[in-house]
Amino acid sequence: MAVMSVLDREHTVAPHSYNRWLIPPAALAVHLCIGQAYATSVYKVSMVEHFDTSQTAIGFVFSIAIVMLGLSAAVFGTWVDRVGPRKAMFTAACCWSAGFLVGAAGIATGQLWLLYLGYGVIGGIGLGIGYISPVSTLIKWFPDRPGLATGMAIMGFGGGAMVAAPASRQLMGFFDSGYDPADPASVADGAGLTGLFISLGIIYFAIMMIGVANIRVPPVGWQPEGFDPASETEKKMVTDHDVSAANAIRTPQFWLLWTVLFCNVTAGIGILEQAQPMIQDFFRDGTGGASAITVAAAGGFVGVLSLFNMAGRFVWSSTSDHIGRKPMYMIYLGVGIILYVLLALVGPSATVLFVLIAGIIISFYGGGFATVPAYLRDLFGVFQVGAIHGRLLTAWAAAGVAGPLIINGFLDSAGGAGTLASEAYRPALFTMVGVLAVGFVANLLIRPVASRFHEDLTDHHAEAASERAAVMAEETELTPASTQARLVFSWGVVSLLLAYGVYQTVVTALNLF
Repeated sequence: MAVMSVLDREHTVAPHSYNRWLIPPAALAVHLCIGQAYATSVYKVSMVEHFDTSQTAIGFVFSIAIVMLGLSAAVFGTWVDRVGPRKAMFTAACCWSAGFLVGAAGIATGQLWLLYLGYGVIGGIGLGIGYISPVSTLIKWFPDRPGLATGMAIMGFGGGAMVAAPASRQLMGFFDSGYDPADPASVADGAGLTGLFISLGIIYFAIMMIGVANIRVPPVGWQPEGFDPASETEKKMVTDHDVSAANAIRTPQFWLLWTVLFCNVTAGIGILEQAQPMIQDFFRDGTGGASAITVAAAGGFVGVLSLFNMAGRFVWSSTSDHIGRKPMYMIYLGVGIILYVLLALVGPSATVLFVLIAGIIISFYGGGFATVPAYLRDLFGVFQVGAIHGRLLTAWAAAGVAGPLIINGFLDSAGGAGTLASEAYRPALFTMVGVLAVGFVANLLIRPVASRFHEDLTDHHAEAASERAAVMAEETELTPASTQARLVFSWGVVSLLLAYGVYQTVVTALNLF
């Protein structure tokens, strides 16, 4: 128990000399791992063959995980803020790793319900806790650039799939000599899938421990050098007060922002889910005819969208630090409306034009995820921003159901994706224009939170100062050499992972051209 006490919040308070640039790689270490959730399609066919079941039954594993992400983020958000980021990230690592190991047991024994329990439920809880656990900490360390900070972390969630997809193929090839990682039609056997899940469980736990080791909360009263808090609170939409999670959900601002996120995600996820058949259909010679886009080229399009998704999370969120969060969402939603209309009307005229329009739309989808924590901080302060973020992510869970339902409903009635012409997509795309318009109006209606929802945190700050004093004697200041070593190692690991993912994705994307 004494060993585990190092995870307690009071032992996570940083000395004043702590380098805040150790926090982004700590967050990235977690998000790059849990971002694997978007790479499940790599082994989906192999799972169908191994369990001798349907695509729907295997796809349900991913659906459970995403639902659990939203639920656990909402339910455990307040707990994450109370116990601190280190204990939360450690818990996320244990759940995420255990999910793979329990899932591996299910694969090895042919018990599909164990895969549901492992990857779906246990792993999904790790997803939710891991997603929100670094967010409030990053915002506290970067009050001068919250969009940049959250963009760096949540960029990792988009990049996680870029790393996991090629790595999973290579691991399945290692454990199954009959599997060809270069052949999209190749199917791995049970041994390959079991080895993959065991390996990912162990590797991800080790990487996430880098984040656990480096994460700290800033000491009470800490501010970055040269930062004037008054310069931020002078901005109309940025508050210098705090709102609790319980009060936040009673405000119209929370539900307006919930609607904004729901609409932005619904529109983006519709394209992501149909990306590969969609580009083939847009350049098909009539319904049922041959497509000018090969399967390999369509896979390249998916790779391009992955790059836009990851880049948008960093670029657009960082941009919001300069132009503001509300104007940034006006761009996501307003320009998104124009882009969806263009995609429907002129998308089939040229492959490059189609790819560019779709790529920008997906960059707005990713940017919306990365910008929303900073938007929450502007409206509700930093007191329980992690818990509020967790509750807001229920919009993601709802959009994850609504987006595919809307797109698939239109396409199924027309004959099913992968056999259609571009005209069949227009009703779905124009419906998304309407969805984005609703989000645009909701964003316009957001105003600063009324003072009656503000919290009196005098006692809270006194308690935090007392906590700080209690551990002062135990703290060991990091030497410059030790800090430098941590910086190089931490940034080196996450940079290598990102570089590997980007390289593999670019190689795939070249098939499109």
